Amino acid sequence: MTLRAHILGAAAGGGLPQWNCGCDNCNLARGGKIPSQTQSSLAVTAEGNEWAILNASPDIRQQLAQTACLFPSGPRQLPLRSVLLTNGDIDHIAGLLTLREMQPFRLFATAGIHEVLVQNPIFAALDPSVVRREAIAMDTPFELVKGLTATLFAVPGKVPLYMEGDEVQTDLIGDQTVGVEMSTASGRVFYIPGCAILNDALRARLERADLVFFDGTLWRDDEMIRAGLGQKTGKRMGHMSMDGADGSIAAFADLNIGQKVYVHMNNTNPVLRPESTERATAQAAGWVIGQDGMEITL
Repeated sequence: MTLRAHILGAAAGGGLPQWNCGCDNCNLARGGKIPSQTQSSLAVTAEGNEWAILNASPDIRQQLAQTACLFPSGPRQLPLRSVLLTNGDIDHIAGLLTLREMQPFRLFATAGIHEVLVQNPIFAALDPSVVRREAIAMDTPFELVKGLTATLFAVPGKVPLYMEGDEVQTDLIGDQTVGVEMSTASGRVFYIPGCAILNDALRARLERADLVFFDGTLWRDDEMIRAGLGQKTGKRMGHMSMDGADGSIAAFADLNIGQKVYVHMNNTNPVLRPESTERATAQAAGWVIGQDGMEITL
């Protein structure tokens, strides 16, 4: 079977342009000089007529409206069969509220991520008689959508911002942040939109993958501080940066991977500018800069 992966949204939380940001990238996007990007989400299929969405972005209504392969085929007939969540971040769960229109689908997540939804009564808008919530055990294969097997695995990360306490551990290993391995006869694909560290276990898992979508939030760790847009480093937010000795470009350099694609890029990231030296550096290292609407087939 052929696996198709369609990027619905390539940006991190806030998108590009972010509504309240006047940084260079956001202003360029507003002026149509660089492409705008919606918030992080990926659609996948193995047969073409049934699709799964990984992470329900706040922009999901716009994403569905501009993605022909996900258009309804009848009054209430939709190729969407399931939604999978990789963590409880707002930019990955808020779109569930848009999907409350009595449309049946399966909602996959770890028990920990499901508990985040249970604790917020607004998500009861997803009628349980229509949307079936299914808790997925770590490292246990399951059918994400017809013909496509998926496995969830722990990725170093942290709890969502709204759940942080006085002390924050940014490299937790558990079911609060997961990656997704998807496989068909045509190959293995990974989706990891948030990752704090590429540890040995993750390196071993990714070796010889055919395609990896990976966390591209920041170019450099202190990017937000330098831009005057915040006081947190990438590490404090639970994300690897692209550049630097401990960045993802260096970490992936000796891994045998067919295609590497950055997703979940913050509005400040210079790789979002097509002519930037940072983008050229990433591409020279074998990375593709993800973009809304980009589709890759294995």
